[in-house]
Amino acid sequence: EMSASLVGSEMCIRDRQVRLEKVFRKFLASLFLSITMSIALEANAASLDFSDMYSGASSEGLVFSDTLNSLNGSEVTMTGFMAPPLKPSINFFVLTETPMAVCPFCSTDADWPYNMVVVYVNGSVDALPYDQEVTVTGTLDLGSYMDGDTGFVSQVRLLDATVE
Repeated sequence: EMSASLVGSEMCIRDRQVRLEKVFRKFLASLFLSITMSIALEANAASLDFSDMYSGASSEGLVFSDTLNSLNGSEVTMTGFMAPPLKPSINFFVLTETPMAVCPFCSTDADWPYNMVVVYVNGSVDALPYDQEVTVTGTLDLGSYMDGDTGFVSQVRLLDATVE
């Protein structure tokens, strides 16, 4: 009777081990899939160059290019320079094609570039030297938008961006 009880307990333990192994395998498989998808999404970000942003100008201002319009809402990667920000630690900055030594917000005579992109990051990012190239990846968002905190108006933005 006692040995039958032990055999039953061992079988119960083995059943639990088998079930735990199955759960663990499913967990590992889903973790692997999640990591793979994350890497694939980053790898699938379209590369966007400043020269691809506009197709010309009209009486209403610059005209978005077909390339820019087709990428609206998509993950894109851009490389440029961080314009000097208002403060050292920020949650957004202006990405420009060429380095700007002067804070565009602090000087009325700054040569404000037409082909700029406002980059909103999750959390905050430390300001980089104005002449250091930076690569950013985020979701392209087009159209007039006024930032509620700063009053800054932009036409082209990268949202939820990461900075490399």
